[in-house]
Amino acid sequence: MKLFDPGFGPEEVLVHPRQQAAQADLVPLIERVRTCRSPQDGYELQQDLLRHIRAVESDRNAFSRAVKRMRDGKAPQVGAPEPQSGLDRSDIETWILERELCERVGRQFRSVGDALVWRAFNRDRRYILALCRNPPPGIMEGKVGLEAELETVERHWRDDGRFALMHDLTNCLRIGDITVWQDDGPHTYEIKTKDRYRSRAQEQRIETAYEAIRTGSALPGDNPDERLHDIDTPLRTHMELLQTATQRAATDGTFAAKVPGSRALIAVDLHGVISQGWTREEFGQRLARQWNAARRRARIGDQLDLNMHARSLDSVSRDPLRVPWGIYPIHPVAAARLIGDVMTLTVETSGPSLAADLTARGIPAQWVRPPGTGELVAGEVVMEMHSQAEWRASNGLTATLSRTLQVRPSEMDRYLIELMDQDCWAAGIRHLLLSPDTSDRPWPVFRDEGQTWL
Repeated sequence: MKLFDPGFGPEEVLVHPRQQAAQADLVPLIERVRTCRSPQDGYELQQDLLRHIRAVESDRNAFSRAVKRMRDGKAPQVGAPEPQSGLDRSDIETWILERELCERVGRQFRSVGDALVWRAFNRDRRYILALCRNPPPGIMEGKVGLEAELETVERHWRDDGRFALMHDLTNCLRIGDITVWQDDGPHTYEIKTKDRYRSRAQEQRIETAYEAIRTGSALPGDNPDERLHDIDTPLRTHMELLQTATQRAATDGTFAAKVPGSRALIAVDLHGVISQGWTREEFGQRLARQWNAARRRARIGDQLDLNMHARSLDSVSRDPLRVPWGIYPIHPVAAARLIGDVMTLTVETSGPSLAADLTARGIPAQWVRPPGTGELVAGEVVMEMHSQAEWRASNGLTATLSRTLQVRPSEMDRYLIELMDQDCWAAGIRHLLLSPDTSDRPWPVFRDEGQTWL
């Protein structure tokens, strides 16, 4: 049994004490991220976040151990936390549920850590794009070297009044252990208990990441064509529609609308749904009716295997490239509900319709993902755009530049979930197509992005 399984309804999720406690704790934490102005604000917020994450991970580890024992035919270990669900204590599914809920709540708190990262880096996406390029972190509680990291954080604060951010409290910072804000800006470090444990390869990845930010050189990784590219176009989005969607769903249960740029969105708030008193059948009918109407208005056809969507459900602190809900310009309660899956958001587009929109803007585009392909694979090419430009040199010769840009799921996810304005997105694509300096795997960063995020 897991959250949102068919046999586990939203009512049980909402009344679970751990879920309710997390929702209550997330709101003030999000508010503190948004008002963070000084190293002391960051340090104190991190201390509270550390306490929340260590507590839930400690319980998660204990529940995991109890599940392993029960699978071996033994009773849960002495001192195991008491399940809070009120379900049958002798049923292993009760303990599995508690373990899964701890895992989810831990990611919810890490999402606040991600928001603190964006705030500390002054909402500069380049740092996240450069420092996220390692495998995801594991459980922090019980990790070898944790005490050394904690002591380093305390030393920077005690001796110099500097804020040192622990990467283990986040999902999006995966290179290095801590980042310290010094007089000349942020510096990222590996922390080891002994010098012989130091890895030159990891330190080199830190150096490579900062060099990529400073000069546009290759990002950490095996592909030297992956580089940051500054787009001289201000980021524009449809955040006002997201604000309306979260407000309406909170009161009406559901809200669906067309998004400019061949997209449709639907928001579902479980509190709003329950307040309506609908049966499951009534809820399903209303949801289908609203969603289908929004799809029609957005010119999204019935061939759903040609569509792509981005969802909020069970997504926080999984993808380091996603902007955390905590810094979206929405009410802190709405942000907490999206983080906790109490509210869900889906944004969908038709691939062929999106390609037609770009072609109409003078960017020849083709949706190349065939129907019936199945689940998306990371790095899979879904759309291609082509351009050809000529330059006449002083000697009378003509140079021709032909280029093909390939769109992969990460870029599509950004276009969808961030509700990017299509004209802005197209301007970025045009810039990459026409610039002779564009690498084969560009990561675009738009101008003035910080004005979009709180």
